[in-house]
Amino acid sequence: MLRIAICIKRFGRWGGKETYAVQVARELAKKGHRISVFACTADPKILQGMTFHKVTGRRFFSNVLNTLDFIYETRHIATDGGFDIVHSHERHYFADVQSLHSFSYLSGMDQYAGLRKFEQKFLSPRSLAYLWLEKKQMRTPWLVAVSSKVSQDIEIHYHRKDKMCVIRPGVDIEAFHPDRVRDGRRKARAQLGIEENELAILFVGSAFKRKGLDRLIGALANNMRLLVVGTGDHLSLYKKMVMHRGLSQQVTFYGFKKDVQPYYAAADVVALPSRSEAFGMSILEAMACGLPTIVSDNAGVADIIVDKVNGCLMRDPDTLPDLLKALSDADVRARMGKMARDTARGYSWEKIAAAYEDCYRTIISGKRSR
Repeated sequence: MLRIAICIKRFGRWGGKETYAVQVARELAKKGHRISVFACTADPKILQGMTFHKVTGRRFFSNVLNTLDFIYETRHIATDGGFDIVHSHERHYFADVQSLHSFSYLSGMDQYAGLRKFEQKFLSPRSLAYLWLEKKQMRTPWLVAVSSKVSQDIEIHYHRKDKMCVIRPGVDIEAFHPDRVRDGRRKARAQLGIEENELAILFVGSAFKRKGLDRLIGALANNMRLLVVGTGDHLSLYKKMVMHRGLSQQVTFYGFKKDVQPYYAAADVVALPSRSEAFGMSILEAMACGLPTIVSDNAGVADIIVDKVNGCLMRDPDTLPDLLKALSDADVRARMGKMARDTARGYSWEKIAAAYEDCYRTIISGKRSR
């Protein structure tokens, strides 16, 4: 039994990072480990078997100051908390192990050029603070990347590859199950007004531009419906795009939904044609449901996709219309969906937690040898 401290600002299923932290912590608690959660807020319904320590988190008006405040409020647990492992999901620099859920802030500087890049990298107080924090974060004894893409990013920008491993997100293979999709399909499609002969394409996410929603809108053909679940950036811009293309009857924006299950049940295909993606948990959920998927080859989840076998890899946005057309064939979808489900079984949260147990034991062994 290990005494484990989990540090994250919000402990609940509000986003990919938070869901990852919650599910791993719950599985570790089931295995008998003593879990202490240090967070500003937590969903009490998911704290069963764990101890919650509330962190004040007073400076909500600034992400940088909020992060510094969180570090200050939790700094003591590394030295006098009595924990075997301190595991952080935030930008900390005192933990034993840090989970990296996104690409580095430094890599984001690559999108700028010339004077703009110089300004962002050397003159912006916000950027300077984040870069300072990130540089200290990279000195954490152990780093866990959620995909090989994130791991490669850290190696390129921080020349760090020792004491770093990849532990991908998991999925609840019972909650996301082909039987649930099959049983709920007729009802879900009827409620959403989707005809049986229409190809229903599901997009789940909040960062519309980064996740490539515009690419999907531009790739739609007749007899295709696009279901957009999430509260994304510049919503009015995308609604205008839909209207100008005459697709108002084919594209529906549903906003944020706590329960996405009915939308997976209604969907034929789940697509994530993103420009940049550390992982992409909606794709793994879709695979667990036995649904075929389309994902950019630069997304982290592409690590587990075998093109045209358990999903489709989009290597060029111009090929997206052809990929959607190919998946209009029900037999192709059924074959690909079955292989997708087989792949997803290897990523149950129980197996992800077991991978963390191995990581923790390696860290503890290293501590003892020192």
